Amino acid sequence: MSDYVSGDTTTGRIRGFVEREINVFRGIPYAGRVDGAARFMPPSAPEPWTGVRDAIAYGPRAIQADNAFAMPPQMLKLFGGRELEPMNENCLVLNVWTPALKDGRKRPVMFWCHGGAFIAGSGSAPWYDGTNLCRSGDVVVVTINHRLGAFGYLHLEDLAGEEFRSSGIAGMLDIIAALRWVRDNITNFGGDAGNVTIFGESGGGAKVSVLMAMPEARGLFHRAIIQSGPAVEMASREDGSETARQLLAELNLARISDIRSIDADRIVAAQDAVLKKVGMGMTSFANRRHVGFNPIVDGKHLPSGPFAPTAPEISARIPLMIGTNKDEMTLFMAFAPWLDSLDESSARERVRIFVGDRGDAVFDAYRRARPGDSLRDLVLAIATDLAMRMPSLVTADRKAMQNAAPAYVYLFTYETPALGGRLKSPHALEIPFVFNNLGSSGLTGEAPERFELSRKMSKTWIAFARTGDPNNDSIPDWPAYSVGRRPTMIFDVNCRVENDPYSQERLAWSDRS
Repeated sequence: MSDYVSGDTTTGRIRGFVEREINVFRGIPYAGRVDGAARFMPPSAPEPWTGVRDAIAYGPRAIQADNAFAMPPQMLKLFGGRELEPMNENCLVLNVWTPALKDGRKRPVMFWCHGGAFIAGSGSAPWYDGTNLCRSGDVVVVTINHRLGAFGYLHLEDLAGEEFRSSGIAGMLDIIAALRWVRDNITNFGGDAGNVTIFGESGGGAKVSVLMAMPEARGLFHRAIIQSGPAVEMASREDGSETARQLLAELNLARISDIRSIDADRIVAAQDAVLKKVGMGMTSFANRRHVGFNPIVDGKHLPSGPFAPTAPEISARIPLMIGTNKDEMTLFMAFAPWLDSLDESSARERVRIFVGDRGDAVFDAYRRARPGDSLRDLVLAIATDLAMRMPSLVTADRKAMQNAAPAYVYLFTYETPALGGRLKSPHALEIPFVFNNLGSSGLTGEAPERFELSRKMSKTWIAFARTGDPNNDSIPDWPAYSVGRRPTMIFDVNCRVENDPYSQERLAWSDRS
């Protein structure tokens, strides 16, 4: 940290710092308190302040369980970095990286929604540091924290009435409040409020999907990128009420309204118990948008969808980039004890658990398409496509069929040598390549060619943010997606476009979309 720098917001003046020629502001409040009587309520406007407020340190993380996905120690080490920020209910803060302040320039704004499903994560994770992305392409980067888990997505309205209106989608209303902050303030930070790209990975991609279907978000963003986070459907009011019943049973409260005054730790413990009963296995993962803590299709804030039965009309003119990684599920399953002891019978049974009655047909189709694959690789490929790639292609299909704005589809196939190559191209691997933050974890490995791939990917994401078209001089020509040809950019050491890659596998699911 070297020089300090000041910026103006609608609620007061803030002081940030300059890091490697980029102006950095951390922990800026974009909404008011959400504890006590405001717990589960929609966000309110932030309180103004006098004088200059420090925006040097990251703000608190949302309340969440540590290691919410029960990852083994060898995996956690790959995501290591600095110590995590403390947690607090009042977590509605954002961070800004910008090349310049009030210089008359209108830079594209890249607004990042962090991953972690809807139960974990933070916009201050080292992977999401926006410094290198700013330096790569003269853009403004914004990351945010918002309410998670039961605090953001506990649908109590149908059980307890108007007192808890919008409680099942409060976390998404937080994100909309952050987008409004960008609309009202980003000009002071060198950004263009008329050119905002929302992007996110995993749960962050799902948040992007949901925002595309929320009327209140209309006009607050202009492009969208979904990285390994498709959300074709979301939880119904009935789904949300069932989760709320489960959590209330764990809490055993005399009155539902008492949930506003109990310790946050009790709610987290009850949430954890509910999620354990739902199960963290693949069966629940494939159905993850309907079980546990998710935004609710309430008919008001989220009228339908997001991409069921069709792409949302309100975002029809928003260009979309969407893609997945080749071996997504190795991040979650690579060290599962059953995976290395599969035989023909147990492999088929595992696929039936994932897929249901058509398990044997899907297994046979993948075996024909991949005759050289081990049983382990076949099962992982089926799990990856079920959870990530097929719903992403459904999303792209429905977006393309609107014929209103282009969609671009990618497949990230670069394989990491980490953990002896066991992970191949896992979930989340593309993030440090996009942000050009390869030194932020051990997941990317040490191969020198990864730097060139990162340059190409960050440049491509920036090009899309700038114009709605990802094409640039670092990659081959990338046509917009169409259901007929299905052109797909393959991001690897050798970037290339393939029409309908893994088509045989896709066709195995063709009647399930």
